[in-house]
Amino acid sequence: MSARPTLGGLLRGLRARHNWTLKEMSQRTGIPVSTLSKVEHDRLTLTYDKLLQLSEKLNLRMSELFAEPNEAAEQAVTARRSIGREDQAIRVNTPNYDYFYLCPELRHKRMIPALVQIRAKSLEEFGELVRHAGEEFVYVVEGRVRVHTEFYDPIELSRGESIYIDSNMGHAYVCADGCDQAVMLGVCSSAEEGLMESLLTMHGDEAAADTPITITDPTRGAPRRVAPRRLTEVAKRKKARG
Repeated sequence: MSARPTLGGLLRGLRARHNWTLKEMSQRTGIPVSTLSKVEHDRLTLTYDKLLQLSEKLNLRMSELFAEPNEAAEQAVTARRSIGREDQAIRVNTPNYDYFYLCPELRHKRMIPALVQIRAKSLEEFGELVRHAGEEFVYVVEGRVRVHTEFYDPIELSRGESIYIDSNMGHAYVCADGCDQAVMLGVCSSAEEGLMESLLTMHGDEAAADTPITITDPTRGAPRRVAPRRLTEVAKRKKARG
């Protein structure tokens, strides 16, 4: 069985396909050679804004940075599958949630499945309701979840219960009163490109902008937490570019 891909391995593969040296990739992306070298040797991860910079400079979708290169995946297929295991998921920590993105080897996904551990204990702690393109379905795996939506009264979901919503509607998931920890299975879907980028930027409000965000491969041990730049600034620039 082949080893699971890491961000470092994906960058090495990308350089090899284009016959770029580390210096050439550094010149193309604006990221120092020393940083790229550490990432390729899995000694360092990248903050969200650096991943965004990398994808923009190399003209790649963010989701392609989390997918193993596979020429066959570019061809039209009628059936494909991926077994989602938590210990093989890509972990992303944001101020309000810990995500475990499943099936990372599939490229150009229209659905983004993830296990989600909720951090916020109240709407005040969460901040403003979030919105992004598409629809989403969440199923409570553990604990109790209070769901806040723009056009409905809050509702509480217990283990085994679920909700399906229009993601363009403002929404937030927080732990219900008296619940210390809650875990959901979430599936987000959109016909638009860039769903992964939307999910990563939608929690960049000012109140939580200094919370460390990491993107790690859990098969390589404990997540490395690094302090990012304010995600609000990144999200605003992205929105301004359309």
